Amino acid sequence: MTGDTRLYPTRPLLAVSVAIWHQDRALLVRRARQPLAAIWSFPGGVVEIGERLEEAAAREVHEETGLRVEIVEAIDRAEVIRHDGTGKVERHYVIIVFSGRYISGEAEAGDDADAVSWVDIQQSASYALTPDTARILKRGPDAHKRSQDG
Repeated sequence: MTGDTRLYPTRPLLAVSVAIWHQDRALLVRRARQPLAAIWSFPGGVVEIGERLEEAAAREVHEETGLRVEIVEAIDRAEVIRHDGTGKVERHYVIIVFSGRYISGEAEAGDDADAVSWVDIQQSASYALTPDTARILKRGPDAHKRSQDG
């Protein structure tokens, strides 16, 4: 046993991620750990006990990228369910995806990320993306501005 409390959970784990667009490019992180090691996605992670979703989203962005962001609104959801070789659920995450507005900082990999990149939609095709990240990226930056335009 590895001691990883996220392995073989008795119920789904709640997580958040944030689609941050700045100058028509989205911020992506390459995951350093399982279950999605070496795969690119939006920054995010598990919500801690007693933490509000928006607080968790901003914290995870800062921990993984060093950026300060404003969390705008929930825009989507995603699920990650991985089975082991016997078919037993090894990992199960329910992820609330938020849009975020860049405030400050220089993007640098930290915490669970081993790389960060500002990516335009055309570049994203060359990245190994999670299916949900690819789906949400296809909407482009304008789809995430509806609450900003009033």
